[in-house]
Amino acid sequence: MAKSKLSPEAQVAEYLAQLDHPLKNVVEALRKVVLAASPEIAEQVKWKSAAFYYNGEMKTFDAKEYKRDIVVFNLNKQEYVLLVFPTGAAINDTAGLLEGNYPDGRRMAKFSSIGEVKEKEKDLQSVLQAWLRQVEK
Repeated sequence: MAKSKLSPEAQVAEYLAQLDHPLKNVVEALRKVVLAASPEIAEQVKWKSAAFYYNGEMKTFDAKEYKRDIVVFNLNKQEYVLLVFPTGAAINDTAGLLEGNYPDGRRMAKFSSIGEVKEKEKDLQSVLQAWLRQVEK
């Protein structure tokens, strides 16, 4: 497969334009919330989905630790959208937004409606800010 010449942002826009999911409006709203959290958050298509990562300078690390990856969409279910935080266990989630206790350290947040996105927007931004504060720069 040939490499795309589109920018990462344009790849995500194309991905979303082609997305056939009953909660596409929830996905689009969550994308806006994540990107609005900080200019240090950028987007790309990774793991066959829209994903967000820290785009600033960092100390050297093993790429298998996923220290740059913040959150990725999991759209495998039709009734909700999952936001997967690969290193979510390291986040000080005082809002209680993140769920799960997976041995690999990931945590998730589930959204089923636009109302839920609006209701949890501040909590999601709080989690994103907490993630950014723990980056080893």
